[in-house]
Amino acid sequence: MNAYITAAGAYLPGDPVGNDEIAARLGGVDPRGDRLRRRVLAANGIVGRHYAIDAKGRTTELNEELAAAAVGAALADRGASAADLDMLATATTQGDLLVPGFASMVHGRVGGGPMQLLSAAGVCASSLAALDAAVAKVRLGDRRRAAVVGSELSSRWLRGSRFNGSGGDGDAHFLRWMLSDGAGAVLVEDRPRADRPSLRVDWVRTVSLAHEHAVCMRAGMDDGAAPQAGRTWQDLGGAAAAEQAGMMLLRQDTSALGDLAEAGLREFQSLTREGLVDLKRLDHVLCHYSTNAFRDIVFERLGEASGGALDTDRWFSNLETKGNTGAASIFIALEECWRTGRFEPGQTVLLAVPESGRFTFGFAHLTCVDAEEAEAPVRYTPAPRRAVATDSGDVNARLEAVWGDFEERLDEVPVMRRLAEGTVTIEDYRRLLFNLRQQVADGARWISRAASNFSVDLFDLRSAAIGHAAEEHRDFMLLERNYAACGGSMEDIRAGEKNIGSEALSAYMFHTASQPDPVGLLGAMFIIEGLGTGKAAGWAARFREVLGLADDQVSFLAYHGEADDDHFANLQAILAQPWIDAAAADAIVKTAKVVARLYALQLEELDNV
Repeated sequence: MNAYITAAGAYLPGDPVGNDEIAARLGGVDPRGDRLRRRVLAANGIVGRHYAIDAKGRTTELNEELAAAAVGAALADRGASAADLDMLATATTQGDLLVPGFASMVHGRVGGGPMQLLSAAGVCASSLAALDAAVAKVRLGDRRRAAVVGSELSSRWLRGSRFNGSGGDGDAHFLRWMLSDGAGAVLVEDRPRADRPSLRVDWVRTVSLAHEHAVCMRAGMDDGAAPQAGRTWQDLGGAAAAEQAGMMLLRQDTSALGDLAEAGLREFQSLTREGLVDLKRLDHVLCHYSTNAFRDIVFERLGEASGGALDTDRWFSNLETKGNTGAASIFIALEECWRTGRFEPGQTVLLAVPESGRFTFGFAHLTCVDAEEAEAPVRYTPAPRRAVATDSGDVNARLEAVWGDFEERLDEVPVMRRLAEGTVTIEDYRRLLFNLRQQVADGARWISRAASNFSVDLFDLRSAAIGHAAEEHRDFMLLERNYAACGGSMEDIRAGEKNIGSEALSAYMFHTASQPDPVGLLGAMFIIEGLGTGKAAGWAARFREVLGLADDQVSFLAYHGEADDDHFANLQAILAQPWIDAAAADAIVKTAKVVARLYALQLEELDNV
């Protein structure tokens, strides 16, 4: 199942505030602080922003009200109401209250009926973390329409009363002239809207590098490099004491920002190496910059990496006119592009958000589609990653040839042919689940055996296998639940025997996994994970369409259509490793051939035990 962004909304409080008005609005600026203000504004390029505080520094709206207004704008864009939502995911640096979670407060403000809530905590990238959660639930079929909102009310942290009129704290004053207030929201649904193009969410990725970097943007601790027991804002006997100690200032370690830009570029380049992004094929890039200085570094480095000047017309940011609104920024930028018709069907969009908190990065890839996609669900297929050439040829090209033959054989399997023709029956589907279950139950076992047989020289493969086995070891239980939801007996499926194809496939997998350093199993994973990323979602959608099945009856296939995208991307990364020589390539390709033939045999021999 796919997930689509079908509407967008934004809310910016009050009238725009120009650069010459900021000092008067925030207050507490001495001559040194004013010089710093001018330097920061010259670098960041912002000429207008919005604050939810009035000329006397009084808060005019709550953060939850900003978020609710943005959600309301997105719902109005869709012609829907809060009662149509079954999930709300929120992102903010700091809500109005310490407890309860921000999503609960926004839900109370938005209204509607019962719904699932998620409060994503963090800084700028928390908005894409919230989007990731909503997309995953929609793709799983567990939710039909989710609202995702990023919202910030930074101005309460920036008022001059917090600084006691002093301009002495450069790291704190840096953010005073950088941050502002606002909210942006999107709606995520399981099908595109009929009256205008939608944005299919192809994938979302977030990654933290906190294990490599100290805290960069922070509040609630002293000036040390890391928080210590007894030295956080909650340990000083009260908020007033923490305020007096300067712990309630929002600070930025400006000396680390260059490292943040470089780390973000490396993460972007890793997506390119994995085949998830092709810079030359992207039609639009929406990147959250906190300052134009970052933008210039990004353009320069990417231009160097691509071997020529970068087409910056494809890059969009409204930082200059809307300000840096943290977690809200990427959705506020997306809403402006959405409202002005910037995206056209067939075009691709990359969202990119670096977060300085402790070095977190978020990315999302979108494709603009029209309403006809509702009739023909499409899964995003990453561009093939270039593999290291070996003496026996490009291993990826050889595997693609194996896959092509496998697809042709699958098309001739009776149950798959009936599925394509629309003549498949509920009994066919139950038989398919029944027969798959017996082999799927063995999956985690042979993966674990393979992990135990990798030597220390292939430690990364051992670790990857262990992690994969942990993810797979309960897959058969999901399959069993689907079978029971389709009228089958749980006792029957658990007592079933492998058909002759499943027997052959399991025996071969255990035999191969038992060999020393069984690198050939990468070929098996190419076929099996390829089924997930290339076939499972389409099969799930087709079974639902032809048989009128519910989400809880196809969730095994739908889940693998989602989860195996990540698995396949990881596999592509492994296949590009330089240690894959001619001998390893031959073993991988041969194993892929055998597994492809035996997997098809398993489907051809349903019930033949």
